[in-house]
This record gives sequence, C-alpha cells and structure tokens, in this order.
Amino acid sequence: MGFLDLCYREHRHRRKLKQFQRVEIKVKMDCEGCERRVRKSVEGMKGVTKVTVDPKQSKLTVEGFVQPNKVVRRVMHRTGKKAELWPYVPYEVVPHPYAPGAYDKKAPPGYVRNALADPLVAPLARASSFEVKYTSAFSDDNPNACTIM
Repeated sequence: MGFLDLCYREHRHRRKLKQFQRVEIKVKMDCEGCERRVRKSVEGMKGVTKVTVDPKQSKLTVEGFVQPNKVVRRVMHRTGKKAELWPYVPYEVVPHPYAPGAYDKKAPPGYVRNALADPLVAPLARASSFEVKYTSAFSDDNPNACTIM
C-alpha cells in the first residue's frame, strides 16, 4: 500500500456535493388526503429541508439538496399521480402572454406557460421588431400614435 494507492482511494471516495435548490412541481391534488400523500412522498427524501404544498395552484415546492428529476420521479412513483416540473411563469416574463403556445386556461391566475423554453412555440410567442413597430403605432401609450382611431 503505497502513496499512489492512498491518493487513488481518496479520489474515489469524494462525492460531488449537491447544490441547494428550490424545485417546483405541478401535481393535481383534489382533497386533503391527496395533499397529505404528496407531502409524505417527498418528506422522507434525503436532502429535503422544507416541503410546501399549495393545493389551490396544484403546486408542490421542495427545498433542499435534491435533484429535480429524482423528486418528480419519487412523487410519481409514491402517489401514482402525473407530476411535472412547474411549467408556468408570471405574465411579465413572456413578451406576448396571449400567443397560442403561451396562454393556458389551466394556469393559475397571473401565470402563463413558459413559451420561450419550448422551441416549437417560441417563434409564436416572440414578436419581431417589424410587428412591434406597427402595433405600437396604434397604441394609447404612444404619444405619436395615430389619432384617427
């Protein structure tokens, strides 16, 4: 057992430290029993420090040293419910919140789907400078706008 063996053994036993993360998950919860089941499914996970459940928005927030994929899989496995990472962002973040891919009837009030992250929907949710120029020409906020209206 020489010096090289000791170096190899130390290098092999080092683990990559997980970063503290806040994972938001969308899970449909109908009653208090569902809420309790979803909470219990992630409370026992290693690295979890705080669990918050918001049944009105169907939202589960997990804080701790965890990986988002593992939390989603654990919720799906333990509860048998469909779970996905939180797909919504506030209205202010998306340039055109009522574009076909961004607007979602099931979204909580004040939120729309994150259309900029989806490559198929992103061109619809973004406006070109050409479109912005002509839509602002008839805007009430623009002092140089057309007064014919």
